[in-house]
Amino acid sequence: MEQPADVTEQSIESEYEIGYEILQVPWWVVLLEGIIAILVGVFLLYRPAATTVFLVQILGIFWLAEGILSVIGALIFSGNRVWKLLSGILSIIAGVVILTYPIYSPFIVLTLFVIFIGVWAIINGVVKIVLALKGGGWGIGIIGVLTIIIGLLLLTNSLVGVLFLPWIFGFFLILGGIGSLIWGLKMRT
Repeated sequence: MEQPADVTEQSIESEYEIGYEILQVPWWVVLLEGIIAILVGVFLLYRPAATTVFLVQILGIFWLAEGILSVIGALIFSGNRVWKLLSGILSIIAGVVILTYPIYSPFIVLTLFVIFIGVWAIINGVVKIVLALKGGGWGIGIIGVLTIIIGLLLLTNSLVGVLFLPWIFGFFLILGGIGSLIWGLKMRT
């Protein structure tokens, strides 16, 4: 009877080890990710308009390429053809619009992103208030109310959010990049 228990423990341990090994990335990839994040963050802080236009153009190229591949995949492979085709057509339209209007597209993309963040903040705030009312504590309720206020501010004045978003992203990219640098160097040793 003892032997099957040992075999089970070994198979579970080997499954965890295999899963852990698959998820490991080389230290230099994490280090490179940190360097790129810091560079993009510095550019967003130093030249927010030009960097945002550049990043949105990269996004447009990505959406265009992804849309073309999705349409080709919908025509060649079976399964979810309608969704792949719809997704591909929408991606192609978004990519073409972004690449056609390089000056206006960053404002449109960032405005839509700020609206998305505002709606998400309101929904998240309501969920936190419900959790607080169900016994989660008054701290969660206060955070919920503040989150709703931030969401409403973003929805009522999205231009302010659009103007500050590049700096916010730049700041967080620099912090995340520093964290990746430290983690990459720790992985190396």
